Amino acid sequence: MKRSEINRRIGEAIQFFESMNFKLPPWAFWSPGKWQEHGGDHKEIIENQLGWDLTDFGSGDFKACGLLLFTLRNGKPDMEQKPYAEKIMIVDENQVTPMHFHWSKMEDIINRGGGNLMIQLYNSNEKEQLDSHEVRVSLDGIKHRFQPGVVVRLQPGQSITLFQRLYHTFHGESGSGKVLVGEVSSVNDDHTDNHFLIEAGRFPEIDEDEPIEYLLVGDYVQI
Repeated sequence: MKRSEINRRIGEAIQFFESMNFKLPPWAFWSPGKWQEHGGDHKEIIENQLGWDLTDFGSGDFKACGLLLFTLRNGKPDMEQKPYAEKIMIVDENQVTPMHFHWSKMEDIINRGGGNLMIQLYNSNEKEQLDSHEVRVSLDGIKHRFQPGVVVRLQPGQSITLFQRLYHTFHGESGSGKVLVGEVSSVNDDHTDNHFLIEAGRFPEIDEDEPIEYLLVGDYVQI
């Protein structure tokens, strides 16, 4: 992805968060220079990978296959101090996050507002392929059984609990508008805990065609 597109997409995301009255922490708006001023007192942000995260999953087409996230809080694997994580995400109409599951993370996906989130579900089998058995999930604390491949519509205010090794892909429903999506989970590790059904790149390769306006989690190595 080009840095110019990343800068633009984050600028648009800030406007959308504001329109939804969702407030980000002050450091979400720091320039690279501001980060340099804070020395080591922001160690938790960097080590726990908090902040802006944007990917096209290697597709080269963020609008069709991509996701913008902001990690608000997160612990570290194998540490007890903070065993939970929280993200806020923006999913556009027909913008796909590819089919994947997590080895360790259990998560609630919550439609916080805007359009409808369409999420397709499959169990995984012992070969890590799509399974043909029924899917059992909880929607807002109510247990449901579905046929494999079901597409569940989450309207604003609704949520779904996803267990480990449960394949899922999602997108915003056509015609319903952008979706503000929350995620509450156990500790998140996007470097080792994502298994894609079809190989995909979790973090983008960046063409630095203009200066950085907002650091991504992958940019923290520059601080």
